[in-house]
Amino acid sequence: MTPQLQQAIRLLQLSSIELQAEIQEALETNPLLEVEENIEFDNNVSAQQTDDETHDSVHQDTSELEHTDIPDELATDSQWEDTFDHQPVSAPPSNSQIVDNSLERDNEDESSQSLQEHLLWQMRLTPFTDLEQAIATIIIDGIEEDGYLKTSLEDIQQALGEDNFADIDEIEAVLHRVQHFDPVGVAARDLRECLLIQLRLINPGAEHIELLTTLIDQYLDTLAKRDYLQIKRALKINDQQLTELVRLIQLLNPRPGAQVQSDKTEYIVPDVYVRKINNRWQLSLNPDNAPKLHVAEHYAQLIKRADNSSANTYLKNNLQEARWFLKSLQSRNETLLKVTQAIIERQTGFLEHGAEAMRPLVLHNIAEEVEMHESTISRVTTRKYLHTPRGIFELKYFFSSHVSTDSGGECSATAIRAIIKKLVLAENPQKPLSDSKIADILGDQGINVARRTIAKYRETLAIPPSNERKRLV
Repeated sequence: MTPQLQQAIRLLQLSSIELQAEIQEALETNPLLEVEENIEFDNNVSAQQTDDETHDSVHQDTSELEHTDIPDELATDSQWEDTFDHQPVSAPPSNSQIVDNSLERDNEDESSQSLQEHLLWQMRLTPFTDLEQAIATIIIDGIEEDGYLKTSLEDIQQALGEDNFADIDEIEAVLHRVQHFDPVGVAARDLRECLLIQLRLINPGAEHIELLTTLIDQYLDTLAKRDYLQIKRALKINDQQLTELVRLIQLLNPRPGAQVQSDKTEYIVPDVYVRKINNRWQLSLNPDNAPKLHVAEHYAQLIKRADNSSANTYLKNNLQEARWFLKSLQSRNETLLKVTQAIIERQTGFLEHGAEAMRPLVLHNIAEEVEMHESTISRVTTRKYLHTPRGIFELKYFFSSHVSTDSGGECSATAIRAIIKKLVLAENPQKPLSDSKIADILGDQGINVARRTIAKYRETLAIPPSNERKRLV
Protein backbone atom coordinates (compact mmCIF):
# COMPACT_ATOMS: atom_id res chain seq x y z
CA MET A 1 0.00 0.00 0.00
CA THR A 2 1.58 3.27 -1.14
CA PRO A 3 1.84 6.29 1.18
CA GLN A 4 -0.58 8.15 -1.09
CA LEU A 5 -3.20 5.43 -0.67
CA GLN A 6 -2.61 5.34 3.08
CA GLN A 7 -3.22 9.07 3.28
CA ALA A 8 -6.38 8.83 1.14
CA ILE A 9 -7.80 6.08 3.37
CA ARG A 10 -6.96 8.01 6.52
CA LEU A 11 -8.71 11.16 5.25
CA LEU A 12 -11.69 9.08 4.17
CA GLN A 13 -12.40 7.80 7.69
CA LEU A 14 -12.00 11.18 9.44
CA SER A 15 -15.07 12.94 10.76
CA SER A 16 -15.80 16.50 9.60
CA ILE A 17 -14.27 18.05 12.74
CA GLU A 18 -11.16 15.86 12.47
CA LEU A 19 -10.88 16.76 8.78
CA GLN A 20 -10.89 20.47 9.61
CA ALA A 21 -8.06 19.90 12.09
CA GLU A 22 -6.14 17.89 9.48
CA ILE A 23 -6.52 20.64 6.89
CA GLN A 24 -5.44 23.29 9.39
CA GLU A 25 -2.34 21.25 10.25
CA ALA A 26 -1.51 20.85 6.54
CA LEU A 27 -1.85 24.61 6.01
CA GLU A 28 0.46 25.32 8.94
CA THR A 29 3.16 22.84 7.94
CA ASN A 30 3.13 23.13 4.13
CA PRO A 31 3.89 26.61 2.71
CA LEU A 32 2.72 25.55 -0.77
CA LEU A 33 -0.88 25.12 0.40
CA GLU A 34 -3.10 28.18 0.56
CA VAL A 35 -6.78 28.93 1.10
CA GLU A 36 -8.57 30.91 -1.57
CA GLU A 37 -10.06 33.94 0.12
CA ASN A 38 -13.40 35.68 -0.53
CA ILE A 39 -15.08 32.59 -1.97
CA GLU A 40 -18.88 32.71 -1.80
CA PHE A 41 -20.63 29.36 -1.92
CA ASP A 42 -24.04 28.95 -3.46
CA ASN A 43 -25.99 26.38 -1.50
CA ASN A 44 -27.86 25.36 -4.62
CA VAL A 45 -24.66 24.55 -6.51
CA SER A 46 -23.61 20.95 -6.15
CA ALA A 47 -20.41 20.11 -4.34
CA GLN A 48 -19.23 18.17 -7.38
CA GLN A 49 -18.84 21.45 -9.28
CA THR A 50 -16.82 22.84 -6.39
CA ASP A 51 -14.52 19.81 -6.44
CA ASP A 52 -14.04 20.14 -10.21
CA GLU A 53 -13.02 23.79 -9.81
CA THR A 54 -10.51 22.83 -7.12
CA HIS A 55 -9.09 20.11 -9.37
CA ASP A 56 -8.77 22.54 -12.30
CA SER A 57 -7.00 25.08 -10.08
CA VAL A 58 -4.49 22.49 -8.88
CA HIS A 59 -3.95 21.28 -12.44
CA GLN A 60 -3.35 24.83 -13.69
CA ASP A 61 -0.87 25.61 -10.91
CA THR A 62 1.19 22.46 -11.45
CA SER A 63 0.86 21.81 -15.20
CA GLU A 64 4.06 23.74 -15.99
CA LEU A 65 5.97 21.72 -13.38
CA GLU A 66 5.37 18.26 -14.84
CA HIS A 67 8.78 18.25 -16.52
CA THR A 68 10.58 18.36 -13.19
CA ASP A 69 11.94 15.28 -11.48
CA ILE A 70 9.26 15.11 -8.79
CA PRO A 71 8.03 11.45 -8.67
CA ASP A 72 4.34 10.77 -9.23
CA GLU A 73 4.43 7.61 -7.10
CA LEU A 74 6.59 6.27 -4.32
CA ALA A 75 7.75 2.70 -3.87
CA THR A 76 5.19 0.48 -2.20
CA ASP A 77 7.41 -0.29 0.78
CA SER A 78 8.50 3.33 1.35
CA GLN A 79 7.34 5.40 4.26
CA TRP A 80 6.11 8.97 4.19
CA GLU A 81 8.65 9.99 6.84
CA ASP A 82 11.53 8.44 4.84
CA THR A 83 10.84 10.68 1.86
CA PHE A 84 9.82 13.84 3.67
CA ASP A 85 12.25 13.92 6.58
CA HIS A 86 12.69 17.69 6.51
CA GLN A 87 11.51 19.95 9.30
CA PRO A 88 8.86 22.28 7.90
CA VAL A 89 9.37 25.97 8.49
CA SER A 90 6.34 27.38 10.25
CA ALA A 91 5.12 30.67 8.93
CA PRO A 92 4.41 33.42 11.49
CA PRO A 93 0.72 33.64 12.44
CA SER A 94 -1.32 36.11 10.47
CA ASN A 95 -3.40 38.82 12.08
CA SER A 96 -6.58 36.89 11.29
CA GLN A 97 -5.19 33.79 13.00
CA ILE A 98 -4.29 35.83 16.08
CA VAL A 99 -7.80 37.26 16.19
CA ASP A 100 -9.36 33.81 15.71
CA ASN A 101 -7.26 32.34 18.54
CA SER A 102 -8.22 35.24 20.80
CA LEU A 103 -11.91 34.78 20.03
CA GLU A 104 -11.59 31.04 20.65
CA ARG A 105 -10.08 31.68 24.09
CA ASP A 106 -12.81 34.20 24.87
CA ASN A 107 -15.50 31.69 23.94
CA GLU A 108 -14.07 28.91 26.10
CA ASP A 109 -16.31 28.01 29.01
CA GLU A 110 -14.02 28.52 31.99
CA SER A 111 -16.91 28.28 34.45
CA SER A 112 -17.53 24.57 33.87
CA GLN A 113 -16.52 22.45 36.84
CA SER A 114 -17.01 18.92 38.02
CA LEU A 115 -19.48 17.89 40.69
CA GLN A 116 -16.65 17.34 43.17
CA GLU A 117 -15.22 20.83 42.54
CA HIS A 118 -18.67 22.35 43.00
CA LEU A 119 -19.14 20.56 46.33
CA LEU A 120 -15.63 21.32 47.60
CA TRP A 121 -16.22 25.01 46.89
CA GLN A 122 -19.34 24.89 49.11
CA MET A 123 -17.47 22.91 51.77
CA ARG A 124 -14.86 25.66 52.10
CA LEU A 125 -17.63 28.20 52.70
CA THR A 126 -19.19 26.04 55.43
CA PRO A 127 -18.06 26.50 59.09
CA PHE A 128 -16.47 23.06 59.50
CA THR A 129 -13.80 22.08 61.99
CA ASP A 130 -10.61 20.52 60.63
CA LEU A 131 -11.91 17.03 61.40
CA GLU A 132 -15.31 17.72 59.86
CA GLN A 133 -13.63 19.15 56.77
CA ALA A 134 -11.53 16.00 56.44
CA ILE A 135 -14.68 13.87 56.70
CA ALA A 136 -16.52 16.03 54.16
CA THR A 137 -13.60 15.79 51.73
CA ILE A 138 -13.67 11.98 51.83
CA ILE A 139 -17.46 11.97 51.42
CA ILE A 140 -17.29 14.27 48.40
CA ASP A 141 -14.53 12.18 46.87
CA GLY A 142 -16.77 9.09 47.06
CA ILE A 143 -19.75 10.67 45.28
CA GLU A 144 -20.50 9.30 41.80
CA GLU A 145 -21.46 11.37 38.74
CA ASP A 146 -25.18 10.82 39.39
CA GLY A 147 -24.78 12.32 42.87
CA TYR A 148 -25.02 9.15 44.96
CA LEU A 149 -22.54 8.15 47.66
CA LYS A 150 -21.27 4.61 47.11
CA THR A 151 -18.80 4.61 50.02
CA SER A 152 -20.00 3.22 53.34
CA LEU A 153 -19.61 5.13 56.61
CA GLU A 154 -17.24 2.43 57.89
CA ASP A 155 -14.97 2.89 54.85
CA ILE A 156 -14.97 6.65 55.44
CA GLN A 157 -14.00 6.06 59.06
CA GLN A 158 -11.15 3.81 57.98
CA ALA A 159 -9.96 6.32 55.37
CA LEU A 160 -9.63 9.00 58.09
CA GLY A 161 -6.89 7.01 59.78
CA GLU A 162 -5.86 6.96 63.40
CA ASP A 163 -4.84 10.62 63.48
CA ASN A 164 -8.36 11.77 62.51
CA PHE A 165 -10.49 9.22 64.27
CA ALA A 166 -14.25 9.95 64.28
CA ASP A 167 -17.29 8.06 65.46
CA ILE A 168 -19.88 6.83 62.96
CA ASP A 169 -22.36 9.34 64.41
CA GLU A 170 -19.95 12.22 63.71
CA ILE A 171 -19.44 11.04 60.15
CA GLU A 172 -23.19 10.73 59.60
CA ALA A 173 -23.73 14.25 60.98
CA VAL A 174 -21.28 15.65 58.43
CA LEU A 175 -22.96 13.56 55.72
CA HIS A 176 -26.34 15.13 56.50
CA ARG A 177 -24.82 18.60 56.07
CA VAL A 178 -23.24 17.66 52.75
CA GLN A 179 -26.57 16.26 51.57
CA HIS A 180 -28.02 19.76 51.81
CA PHE A 181 -25.35 21.24 49.56
CA ASP A 182 -26.36 22.30 46.08
CA PRO A 183 -27.75 20.28 44.34
CA VAL A 184 -29.96 19.15 47.20
CA GLY A 185 -30.04 15.38 47.61
CA VAL A 186 -26.43 14.86 46.61
CA ALA A 187 -24.51 12.26 48.66
CA ALA A 188 -27.67 10.22 49.22
CA ARG A 189 -27.04 6.49 49.54
CA ASP A 190 -30.14 5.36 47.64
CA LEU A 191 -33.12 6.75 45.76
CA ARG A 192 -35.40 6.71 48.79
CA GLU A 193 -33.02 8.84 50.85
CA CYS A 194 -32.41 11.20 47.91
CA LEU A 195 -36.14 11.90 47.45
CA LEU A 196 -36.78 12.27 51.19
CA ILE A 197 -33.96 14.84 51.50
CA GLN A 198 -35.54 16.94 48.75
CA LEU A 199 -38.98 16.46 50.27
CA ARG A 200 -37.85 17.96 53.58
CA LEU A 201 -37.25 21.29 51.87
CA ILE A 202 -40.94 21.53 51.02
CA ASN A 203 -43.08 23.49 53.45
CA PRO A 204 -44.02 21.02 56.24
CA GLY A 205 -47.53 22.38 56.10
CA ALA A 206 -47.88 21.69 52.40
CA GLU A 207 -50.74 19.53 51.21
CA HIS A 208 -50.08 15.76 51.03
CA ILE A 209 -46.64 16.14 52.66
CA GLU A 210 -47.29 13.33 55.16
CA LEU A 211 -48.71 11.01 52.52
CA LEU A 212 -45.76 11.78 50.25
CA THR A 213 -43.29 10.97 53.00
CA THR A 214 -45.02 7.68 53.78
CA LEU A 215 -45.28 6.75 50.10
CA ILE A 216 -41.58 7.36 49.44
CA ASP A 217 -40.35 5.88 52.70
CA GLN A 218 -42.42 2.69 52.74
CA TYR A 219 -43.92 2.05 49.32
CA LEU A 220 -41.34 3.27 46.79
CA ASP A 221 -40.63 -0.27 45.55
CA THR A 222 -44.36 -0.95 45.27
CA LEU A 223 -44.75 2.24 43.25
CA ALA A 224 -41.93 1.16 40.93
CA LYS A 225 -43.81 -2.10 40.26
CA ARG A 226 -46.95 -0.11 39.35
CA ASP A 227 -48.94 -1.93 42.05
CA TYR A 228 -51.33 0.98 42.51
CA LEU A 229 -54.07 -1.11 44.12
CA GLN A 230 -51.87 -2.06 47.09
CA ILE A 231 -50.78 1.56 47.58
CA LYS A 232 -54.36 2.86 47.54
CA ARG A 233 -55.39 0.28 50.11
CA ALA A 234 -52.43 0.97 52.40
CA LEU A 235 -52.74 4.77 52.29
CA LYS A 236 -56.55 4.75 52.03
CA ILE A 237 -56.62 7.10 49.03
CA ASN A 238 -58.41 7.13 45.69
CA ASP A 239 -57.09 7.28 42.11
CA GLN A 240 -57.15 11.08 41.98
CA GLN A 241 -55.13 11.44 45.18
CA LEU A 242 -52.60 8.84 44.07
CA THR A 243 -52.21 10.59 40.74
CA GLU A 244 -51.46 13.86 42.53
CA LEU A 245 -48.89 12.16 44.77
CA VAL A 246 -47.14 10.61 41.78
CA ARG A 247 -47.10 13.99 40.03
CA LEU A 248 -45.41 15.60 43.04
CA ILE A 249 -42.81 12.82 43.20
CA GLN A 250 -42.01 13.36 39.53
CA LEU A 251 -41.10 16.97 40.37
CA LEU A 252 -38.20 15.69 42.49
CA ASN A 253 -34.82 14.92 40.93
CA PRO A 254 -33.71 11.26 41.14
CA ARG A 255 -30.23 12.14 39.79
CA PRO A 256 -29.13 15.38 41.50
CA GLY A 257 -25.54 15.05 40.29
CA ALA A 258 -26.69 15.41 36.69
CA GLN A 259 -27.42 19.08 37.35
CA VAL A 260 -23.69 19.79 37.48
CA GLN A 261 -22.18 18.79 34.16
CA SER A 262 -18.49 19.26 33.45
CA ASP A 263 -18.64 17.74 29.97
CA LYS A 264 -18.56 20.18 27.10
CA THR A 265 -21.24 20.01 24.45
CA GLU A 266 -20.23 18.03 21.39
CA TYR A 267 -21.63 19.45 18.18
CA ILE A 268 -22.43 17.45 15.07
CA VAL A 269 -21.39 19.09 11.82
CA PRO A 270 -23.12 17.63 8.74
CA ASP A 271 -20.87 16.50 5.92
CA VAL A 272 -23.52 16.47 3.19
CA TYR A 273 -26.76 18.38 2.62
CA VAL A 274 -29.73 16.96 0.73
CA ARG A 275 -32.40 19.34 -0.56
CA LYS A 276 -35.38 18.97 -2.83
CA ILE A 277 -34.92 21.28 -5.81
CA ASN A 278 -37.33 21.15 -8.75
CA ASN A 279 -38.89 17.95 -7.36
CA ARG A 280 -35.48 16.25 -7.27
CA TRP A 281 -33.34 15.41 -4.26
CA GLN A 282 -29.91 16.95 -4.79
CA LEU A 283 -26.74 16.59 -2.72
CA SER A 284 -24.07 19.13 -1.86
CA LEU A 285 -21.05 18.97 0.41
CA ASN A 286 -20.89 21.25 3.41
CA PRO A 287 -18.49 24.00 2.22
CA ASP A 288 -17.61 24.93 5.82
CA ASN A 289 -15.96 21.56 6.42
CA ALA A 290 -13.22 21.91 3.83
CA PRO A 291 -12.03 25.33 2.61
CA LYS A 292 -11.03 25.66 -1.03
CA LEU A 293 -7.31 24.95 -1.23
CA HIS A 294 -4.80 25.48 -4.00
CA VAL A 295 -1.05 25.43 -4.56
CA ALA A 296 0.65 28.75 -3.75
CA GLU A 297 1.63 30.21 -7.13
CA HIS A 298 4.52 32.26 -5.72
CA TYR A 299 6.33 29.27 -4.23
CA ALA A 300 5.49 27.03 -7.17
CA GLN A 301 7.18 29.45 -9.58
CA LEU A 302 10.37 29.32 -7.55
CA ILE A 303 10.76 25.59 -8.31
CA LYS A 304 11.31 26.45 -12.00
CA ARG A 305 14.89 27.35 -11.16
CA ALA A 306 15.57 23.60 -11.17
CA ASP A 307 18.72 23.92 -9.08
CA ASN A 308 19.84 21.48 -6.43
CA SER A 309 19.83 23.87 -3.49
CA SER A 310 18.33 22.74 -0.19
CA ALA A 311 15.63 25.42 -0.46
CA ASN A 312 14.55 24.20 -3.91
CA THR A 313 14.52 20.57 -2.72
CA TYR A 314 12.40 21.63 0.24
CA LEU A 315 9.89 23.34 -2.09
CA LYS A 316 9.78 20.30 -4.41
CA ASN A 317 9.02 17.97 -1.53
CA ASN A 318 6.28 20.23 -0.24
CA LEU A 319 4.82 20.63 -3.72
CA GLN A 320 4.50 16.86 -4.11
CA GLU A 321 3.03 16.59 -0.62
CA ALA A 322 0.53 19.37 -1.40
CA ARG A 323 -0.50 17.71 -4.66
CA TRP A 324 -1.10 14.38 -2.91
CA PHE A 325 -3.04 16.05 -0.14
CA LEU A 326 -5.32 17.90 -2.59
CA LYS A 327 -5.82 14.71 -4.60
CA SER A 328 -6.73 12.80 -1.42
CA LEU A 329 -9.23 15.50 -0.45
CA GLN A 330 -10.81 15.40 -3.89
CA SER A 331 -11.01 11.59 -3.74
CA ARG A 332 -12.64 11.79 -0.30
CA ASN A 333 -15.27 14.25 -1.48
CA GLU A 334 -16.05 12.29 -4.63
CA THR A 335 -16.38 9.02 -2.72
CA LEU A 336 -18.54 10.59 -0.02
CA LEU A 337 -20.90 12.10 -2.60
CA LYS A 338 -21.02 8.92 -4.64
CA VAL A 339 -21.90 6.72 -1.67
CA THR A 340 -24.41 9.22 -0.24
CA GLN A 341 -26.11 9.53 -3.63
CA ALA A 342 -26.51 5.74 -3.80
CA ILE A 343 -28.01 5.72 -0.29
CA ILE A 344 -30.45 8.53 -1.07
CA GLU A 345 -31.65 6.83 -4.25
CA ARG A 346 -32.56 3.80 -2.14
CA GLN A 347 -34.06 5.74 0.76
CA THR A 348 -36.11 8.39 -1.05
CA GLY A 349 -39.16 7.09 0.82
CA PHE A 350 -37.57 8.13 4.12
CA LEU A 351 -37.06 11.68 2.86
CA GLU A 352 -40.62 11.84 1.60
CA HIS A 353 -42.56 10.04 4.34
CA GLY A 354 -40.29 9.43 7.35
CA ALA A 355 -38.73 6.45 9.14
CA GLU A 356 -41.75 4.20 8.53
CA ALA A 357 -40.89 4.22 4.83
CA MET A 358 -37.26 3.17 5.35
CA ARG A 359 -36.20 0.34 3.04
CA PRO A 360 -33.91 -2.55 4.05
CA LEU A 361 -30.31 -1.78 3.13
CA VAL A 362 -26.93 -3.37 3.89
CA LEU A 363 -23.37 -2.33 3.05
CA HIS A 364 -23.14 -4.98 0.34
CA ASN A 365 -25.96 -3.33 -1.64
CA ILE A 366 -24.17 0.02 -1.83
CA ALA A 367 -20.77 -1.61 -2.40
CA GLU A 368 -22.11 -3.39 -5.50
CA GLU A 369 -23.77 -0.27 -6.85
CA VAL A 370 -20.75 2.03 -6.53
CA GLU A 371 -18.25 -0.79 -7.26
CA MET A 372 -16.27 -0.40 -4.04
CA HIS A 373 -15.31 -2.73 -1.24
CA GLU A 374 -17.60 -3.01 1.77
CA SER A 375 -14.79 -1.84 4.05
CA THR A 376 -14.63 1.40 2.06
CA ILE A 377 -18.38 1.89 2.40
CA SER A 378 -18.03 1.31 6.14
CA ARG A 379 -15.34 3.99 6.40
CA VAL A 380 -17.39 6.46 4.38
CA THR A 381 -20.57 6.00 6.43
CA THR A 382 -18.94 6.03 9.89
CA ARG A 383 -19.12 9.41 11.67
CA LYS A 384 -20.37 11.10 8.51
CA TYR A 385 -23.65 12.97 8.85
CA LEU A 386 -26.35 13.87 6.35
CA HIS A 387 -28.47 16.99 6.84
CA THR A 388 -32.02 16.28 5.68
CA PRO A 389 -35.34 18.16 6.05
CA ARG A 390 -36.14 15.59 8.76
CA GLY A 391 -32.99 16.22 10.78
CA ILE A 392 -29.33 15.24 10.86
CA PHE A 393 -28.56 11.52 10.64
CA GLU A 394 -25.39 9.48 10.53
CA LEU A 395 -25.10 7.64 7.23
CA LYS A 396 -25.06 4.39 9.21
CA TYR A 397 -28.65 5.13 10.21
CA PHE A 398 -29.87 4.33 6.70
CA PHE A 399 -28.66 0.72 6.90
CA SER A 400 -30.84 -1.92 8.56
CA SER A 401 -31.79 -5.57 8.26
CA HIS A 402 -35.13 -6.71 6.83
CA VAL A 403 -38.21 -8.70 7.83
CA SER A 404 -40.35 -10.51 5.29
CA THR A 405 -43.95 -9.48 4.71
CA ASP A 406 -47.02 -11.49 3.70
CA SER A 407 -46.96 -9.98 0.22
CA GLY A 408 -43.46 -11.32 -0.39
CA GLY A 409 -41.77 -7.97 0.13
CA GLU A 410 -39.41 -6.75 2.82
CA CYS A 411 -39.71 -4.27 5.68
CA SER A 412 -36.65 -2.74 7.32
CA ALA A 413 -35.94 -3.00 11.03
CA THR A 414 -35.79 0.81 11.22
CA ALA A 415 -39.32 1.08 9.83
CA ILE A 416 -40.56 -1.53 12.33
CA ARG A 417 -39.01 0.39 15.22
CA ALA A 418 -40.67 3.56 13.98
CA ILE A 419 -44.05 1.80 13.87
CA ILE A 420 -43.54 0.42 17.40
CA LYS A 421 -42.68 3.89 18.70
CA LYS A 422 -45.77 5.33 17.00
CA LEU A 423 -48.04 2.64 18.49
CA VAL A 424 -46.65 3.17 22.01
CA LEU A 425 -47.13 6.93 21.80
CA ALA A 426 -50.76 6.46 20.75
CA GLU A 427 -51.62 3.71 23.26
CA ASN A 428 -53.99 4.04 26.20
CA PRO A 429 -51.73 4.70 29.25
CA GLN A 430 -54.14 2.78 31.46
CA LYS A 431 -53.96 -0.27 29.17
CA PRO A 432 -50.57 -0.20 27.41
CA LEU A 433 -49.91 -2.55 24.51
CA SER A 434 -48.04 -5.74 25.28
CA ASP A 435 -45.33 -7.08 22.96
CA SER A 436 -47.73 -9.79 21.77
CA LYS A 437 -50.40 -7.22 20.97
CA ILE A 438 -47.92 -5.11 19.00
CA ALA A 439 -46.86 -8.21 17.09
CA ASP A 440 -50.54 -8.90 16.25
CA ILE A 441 -51.04 -5.32 15.02
CA LEU A 442 -47.99 -5.59 12.77
CA GLY A 443 -49.25 -8.97 11.57
CA ASP A 444 -52.53 -7.33 10.52
CA GLN A 445 -50.42 -4.93 8.42
CA GLY A 446 -48.71 -7.89 6.72
CA ILE A 447 -45.47 -7.68 8.73
CA ASN A 448 -44.67 -10.97 10.46
CA VAL A 449 -42.56 -10.24 13.56
CA ALA A 450 -42.13 -12.53 16.56
CA ARG A 451 -42.90 -11.27 20.05
CA ARG A 452 -39.27 -11.61 21.14
CA THR A 453 -38.22 -9.50 18.14
CA ILE A 454 -40.68 -6.81 19.22
CA ALA A 455 -39.15 -6.93 22.72
CA LYS A 456 -35.65 -6.54 21.25
CA TYR A 457 -36.64 -3.55 19.10
CA ARG A 458 -38.52 -2.01 22.04
CA GLU A 459 -35.44 -2.25 24.25
CA THR A 460 -33.28 -0.57 21.61
CA LEU A 461 -35.76 2.33 21.68
CA ALA A 462 -35.48 2.51 25.50
CA ILE A 463 -39.20 1.81 25.83
CA PRO A 464 -40.04 -0.06 29.06
CA PRO A 465 -42.34 -3.11 29.04
CA SER A 466 -46.11 -2.68 29.23
CA ASN A 467 -46.36 -3.19 33.00
CA GLU A 468 -43.92 -0.30 33.56
CA ARG A 469 -45.69 1.97 31.08
CA LYS A 470 -49.01 1.71 32.90
CA ARG A 471 -50.34 5.03 34.18
CA LEU A 472 -53.28 6.01 36.36
CA VAL A 473 -54.58 8.54 33.82
